[in-house]
Amino acid sequence: MRLFRHETDLPADARGAVLTLGNFDGVHLGHQAVIAEALKIARAAGKPLGVLTFEPHTKAFFRPDLMPFRLTPLRVKLHALEALGVDYVVALAFDEKLASVTAEDFAANVLSGALGISHAVAGGNFRYGHKHAGTMETLAAAGREHGFAVTRVEPVSTADGTVYSATAIRKLIADGDLRRAALLLGRPFEIDGRVITGDKRGRELGFPTANLKITEYMRAAYGIYAIRALVDRPGDTTWIDGVANLGIRPMWRTPEPMLEAHLFDFNEDIYGQVLRVRLIERLRPEANFDTIEGLIEQVDRDKIAAREALLASPP
Repeated sequence: MRLFRHETDLPADARGAVLTLGNFDGVHLGHQAVIAEALKIARAAGKPLGVLTFEPHTKAFFRPDLMPFRLTPLRVKLHALEALGVDYVVALAFDEKLASVTAEDFAANVLSGALGISHAVAGGNFRYGHKHAGTMETLAAAGREHGFAVTRVEPVSTADGTVYSATAIRKLIADGDLRRAALLLGRPFEIDGRVITGDKRGRELGFPTANLKITEYMRAAYGIYAIRALVDRPGDTTWIDGVANLGIRPMWRTPEPMLEAHLFDFNEDIYGQVLRVRLIERLRPEANFDTIEGLIEQVDRDKIAAREALLASPP
């Protein structure tokens, strides 16, 4: 899958695509329904399937005061989109200039002119253009004017009527209900990042950890998690079971929350490499301990609980 960071100078073989449009934060099952419809159209027409998205998330641009809320920063989003059969992604820089483009100019100059799309596919609540003036109705009208088709995909929901949405998933993750969140996402919630050097307390206590900053991600409920992790390197598809602490470590009061992952039966040096960590199940909240011995005993219990949770959740 190819990534383009600007709409201009798109190669000839990427033009004429069936294009899905949106922020796609989470690439959850609702988003996947939109992409599946676009894939069906693209393959039937012999056209490439593209995704147009925005970085940073439009909400983050308009509300920079918000706490981190992203489910899928760009790198994780790209992994999820590639798995769905997307041929290329155009990730436009969302800035003051793009935010001021009218809906009419966006359709005429970006979709039709620069990208030369043959078909646009989006969810029914998709909005675009200055002050979100563009709707699926205005997009359909623009398509008729500029020669591209438009397909609207209505929201989809679970059997109990829950609409697949990033808002619902964020609440579940914030509450620590990772299993339910995974049902709406279509996969476990994932955090990735480069492994950084920590204070090596885990190594000194007999359980070395790979430490990740979680700056971009929404805050999952702090606590201990059963996890699966993958070192993101070419050709490596081995997910490794483990247990992780996500939070501030009450015994030491880490200034910023971080994810500390202990991988079972793994002893490679992966400092500086990107680690993908999927949170499978929250085992317990973070806790303080009166002694180091008490902490070590609890970690041993956490390892056992994590293995049991992972046995109940096959990859």
